[in-house]
Amino acid sequence: MSERVLSPINKSLTGELYVPGDKSISHRAIIFGSLANGETTVTHFLDGEDCMRTIDAFRLMGVEIEKNDNTVKIVGKGISGLSEPLEPINLGNSGTTARLLLGVLAGLPFHFTLFGDSSLTKRPMDRVAIPLRVMGATIDGRENGKFLPLSVRGGELTSITFETPVKSAQVKSGVLLAGLLANGVTSVSEKTTTRDHTENMLQAFGGNVSREAGTIRIEGKQRLSGTTIQVPGDISSAAFFMVAAAIVPRSNVTIKDVGLNPTRTGIIDVMKQMGVSIEVTVERTVGGEPIGSIFIEHSPINGTVIGGDIIPRIIDEIPIIALLATQANGKTIIRDAEELKYKETDRIASVVTTLQALGATIEATEDGMIIEGNGTILGGFADSHGDHRIGMMIAIASLIAKDTVTLKNEESIAISYPNFFVDLEKLISKSS
Repeated sequence: MSERVLSPINKSLTGELYVPGDKSISHRAIIFGSLANGETTVTHFLDGEDCMRTIDAFRLMGVEIEKNDNTVKIVGKGISGLSEPLEPINLGNSGTTARLLLGVLAGLPFHFTLFGDSSLTKRPMDRVAIPLRVMGATIDGRENGKFLPLSVRGGELTSITFETPVKSAQVKSGVLLAGLLANGVTSVSEKTTTRDHTENMLQAFGGNVSREAGTIRIEGKQRLSGTTIQVPGDISSAAFFMVAAAIVPRSNVTIKDVGLNPTRTGIIDVMKQMGVSIEVTVERTVGGEPIGSIFIEHSPINGTVIGGDIIPRIIDEIPIIALLATQANGKTIIRDAEELKYKETDRIASVVTTLQALGATIEATEDGMIIEGNGTILGGFADSHGDHRIGMMIAIASLIAKDTVTLKNEESIAISYPNFFVDLEKLISKSS
């Protein structure tokens, strides 16, 4: 477990930045490319630990995948071309790999064993396993299949009509992927719209999926065709520099070629609601995904109340939003965010304890947190708890701290942003 000592900066952040490829889209590109017939090329792929777990899983099932920096070529042989792995599949820390992969494995006539690291082993898998069992899969494991390690015996699946019990794109996607392999038409309904990258990518690979009034329907036994996928920059990664520009005096930063899918742009809406000066330009749409630029500059910030339907659109950005709120005028309340408890850490607890350790005034609630604004980040010792987004939040907090911040477990940042500190230094060095 490594430590990094971070010093406050006495200058602004300035410049343009290209953030890594979107993690959610990178995972799905590998999955659909592996299920498709023919060659798929994925550009601007996120070269992070989580996405490599998805590549490794399909390699174990016999898929030929060649990676050269941020370009990946997949030689797909169709769903029937997958084979039974000779060893257990290590999911590492990747909840996306785990839950989406379950949907695929449920429909394959093989046996699979899945395991992960200590963090992933604590995250619930039954939210996906339960509907997959209804479809016909046999899934067992610790606490009756609630937690990893899991044993999966896949096979012939029957379509279902399913309403997601939680606001989770991973649950929705796991069932849709199983529906792709099942007999009949599978229907998934959600009360609050979650990120729709799975639906977009199905269509990019030639799949037939319909969307109407919160219900997605997918026809089983479809044949997908290989294609070219350009992965946009990850707005969840961009969010850290967006907030940095807003809270570091005299800063102005432009994020280029970032994904602007409406199901993911809640961070922009929240920042505007809090008074941040931000401009967004959509420049093109690729594979159903809008791509463009975001310009942010240092601004006065106001506290606000955040909750309801926007929460699924900001669920990964709440840690950095909490830091933003510590610098606002007035109080910020975040509610309806129970799903934070089931991330890489219990992010309600980890965000609150981490920011408290750095001097902020913040308290946890059952479904979120209350943050007092106009706070001072004092510095001190802070642990990422193995959570990449907590680690990056700590690093951004150090920019405005009164003293040095010692970040423990900095290696967790590589899960989604291996060159985070390199990019941060670019923005610091370009300022005058």
